[in-house]
Amino acid sequence: MSKAPRTDPQAPASHAADSHDLIRVHGARENNLKDVSVEIPKRRLTVFTGVSGSGKSSLVFATIAAESQRLINETYSAFVQGFMPTLARPEVDVLDGLTTAIIVDQQRMGADPRSTVGTATDANAMLRILFSRLGEPHIGPPGAYAFNVPSVQASGAITVERGTKRTEKATFSRTGGMCPRCEGRGRVSDIDLTQLYDDSKSLNEGALTIPGYSMDGWYGRIFSGCGFFDPDKPIRRFTERELNDLLHKEPTKIKVDGINLTYEGLIPRIQKSMLSKDIDALQPHIRAFVERVVTFAVCPECDGTRLSEGARSSKIEGISIADACVMEIRDLAEWVRGLGEPSVAPLLAKLQHTLDSFVEIGLGYLALDRPSGTLSGGEAQRVKMIRHLGSALTDVTYVFDEPTAGLHPHDVQRMNDLLLRLRDKGNTVLVVEHKPELIAIADHVVDLGPGAGTGGGTVCFEGTVEGLRGSDTVTGRHLDDRSALKETVRTSTGALKIRGASVNNLTGVDVDVPLGVLTVVTGVAGSGKSSLVHGSIPADEGVVSVDQSPIRGSRRSNPATYTGLLEPIRKAFAKANGVKPALFSANSEGACPTCNGAGVVFTDLAMMAGVSSPCEDCEGKRFQPSVLEYTFGGRDISEVLAMPVSEAEEFFGAGESRTPAAHRILTRLADVGLGYLTLGQPLTTLSGGERQRLKLATHMAEKGGVYVLDEPTAGLHLADVEQLLGLLDRLVDSGKSVIVVEHHQAVMAHADWIIDLGPGAGHDGGRIVFEGTPADLVAARSTRTGEHLAAYVA
Repeated sequence: MSKAPRTDPQAPASHAADSHDLIRVHGARENNLKDVSVEIPKRRLTVFTGVSGSGKSSLVFATIAAESQRLINETYSAFVQGFMPTLARPEVDVLDGLTTAIIVDQQRMGADPRSTVGTATDANAMLRILFSRLGEPHIGPPGAYAFNVPSVQASGAITVERGTKRTEKATFSRTGGMCPRCEGRGRVSDIDLTQLYDDSKSLNEGALTIPGYSMDGWYGRIFSGCGFFDPDKPIRRFTERELNDLLHKEPTKIKVDGINLTYEGLIPRIQKSMLSKDIDALQPHIRAFVERVVTFAVCPECDGTRLSEGARSSKIEGISIADACVMEIRDLAEWVRGLGEPSVAPLLAKLQHTLDSFVEIGLGYLALDRPSGTLSGGEAQRVKMIRHLGSALTDVTYVFDEPTAGLHPHDVQRMNDLLLRLRDKGNTVLVVEHKPELIAIADHVVDLGPGAGTGGGTVCFEGTVEGLRGSDTVTGRHLDDRSALKETVRTSTGALKIRGASVNNLTGVDVDVPLGVLTVVTGVAGSGKSSLVHGSIPADEGVVSVDQSPIRGSRRSNPATYTGLLEPIRKAFAKANGVKPALFSANSEGACPTCNGAGVVFTDLAMMAGVSSPCEDCEGKRFQPSVLEYTFGGRDISEVLAMPVSEAEEFFGAGESRTPAAHRILTRLADVGLGYLTLGQPLTTLSGGERQRLKLATHMAEKGGVYVLDEPTAGLHLADVEQLLGLLDRLVDSGKSVIVVEHHQAVMAHADWIIDLGPGAGHDGGRIVFEGTPADLVAARSTRTGEHLAAYVA
């Protein structure tokens, strides 16, 4: 039967649906934004620039992405919304043309020991299917190769109703790949009993060395009155039964002095009260005890692979799934490429594509069994990216937060290619970025500023990269900045000798790190820089180590509480007004009773998304009205906490409000480029770079002679890098030794000495490929870093 000819009506020149090619933002007022209005082209790469604190994240993340996610959440049923995060509508008049937003940020991935690079992407799931099809001997379905699935066996009776009831015996079994000893964690923990008690003493003589377990309080009455053992007998003379009762006895009701109490063995009790909690949230003395008492070792049964013996015995061409997960991903990609089994061809093609994406994005040096909690912020962001590269979705808005963080200049080009690939699939790509190499590929640029904090929040420029270059904005003026090599470098006053360093991929490295100068350790991502610096230079009394680990703090914590600045301020207010210092703390007596000093009231709307609104009683000031009647230098405590650091530095520096202790801390905060932060801004709203600089300001008060910094330029605008270099110079000139792990060419050019690791990443790295001055590195051009630095200073 022949097909009827198709007669289409004449298509209009343009369809109405194609006219929605802009994301329109009007009147955005989140955080420091001042009625910002912008129009962002869809299906293009738009880069948002501006100094730290100018409002980039407020516009991109807190306005555009937040509203997109809120609208998507509202499409779910009320039941599902009850389990979702609560999102309030951003402060904005009009948001038009939004599409589904996917945020690819630098938040560290979950530190659950069972979460690995393989489970965070689909690579592990595909490998499990591959082994369940091709593995010899065949041991079961994909779950039999999963270290997150335990083996289960059960049997019982089931009743079948067919006419007359009859009972049948049934058995159920599931083969999982989890190692039964370590439960898929790869490590086993043990409690060191010598840290719990001194067995030469009796309980009444103070044998227990657990914090809080003294014989003077309730524990003493329980141990004396339980009757399970003699509290006057040395523990080493306890019978096996008595020792078991002391350590392991299950909760048992007892009566002491007519009071009903529960007795429980020491080990289950401290497991519940101390060991089950996040170690960083414990009080310092309890944390020290936990670190002493718990010993971790590689699981002897699975040898750290997390897998059961059965899963390890099944192999493809002599390789088990444990061997495959421990290989570097680029080696695994080559092995998969050589399999060529037609029965699983589509699966192999998909797995091959995923593994090749890792290599392409510069993460070929990772292994699939690498715990995801050990990835740096930049690595975590790129692992998340891999999920989206193979996605079938188009017309999505991808939002990136400084995707070049932690990337060597050599890898930045790869990142650029990936962002362009996402755009060319028909997606809108929004990037918050400072690096000129990435700004250069933008189709559209939005520059915010002109300053930070209250001095920012306006659009200074919108247009092309060429237009930005010609504009007179801070970013435009600094876009082509190049630091020159120093004409003279400092000479070292000694050396920190590292011998035979072999942490992670280091190959027995011997190196002398010069002291008394600015030393920069560089190399591609994964070459072993952090392993060398953090693994070989112990953070003892003379070493101040400032890494990129997140600051622990709730929304009640702020720069004033974190740096200890609030203490002298509270004392100054108390002394001036003749009252207690506790009144001037929003976490203590002075707190507004309605919001408990949080400044906002959280309302749980049951099945719908909850909302937070400013407290009506204190209007967000966090203090009781009576506290705000006390002033110091003409300002109340809430006005002081609303000051930016730069203004507070002047306020506490001179006149009747002069407070030297507060002024010293404020000067350090200004020195590290945080002059725009308000003293009371919640820590949860700070970027990763801001948090690191806040840590640096806090540590600068310490008496250390060696400062170790991990990528201090993360999140710094081109204009602020100069200020950071000035700070590093001041540290060195004051007699400190500064060791910086860094990719930024301006910092390399400014160094006195460079140690370059490489030549590649993973097992291709871990060696010293250059030691010397920046000028020698540029002249030799013998390494990737040398080539990029030479191009930069040219």
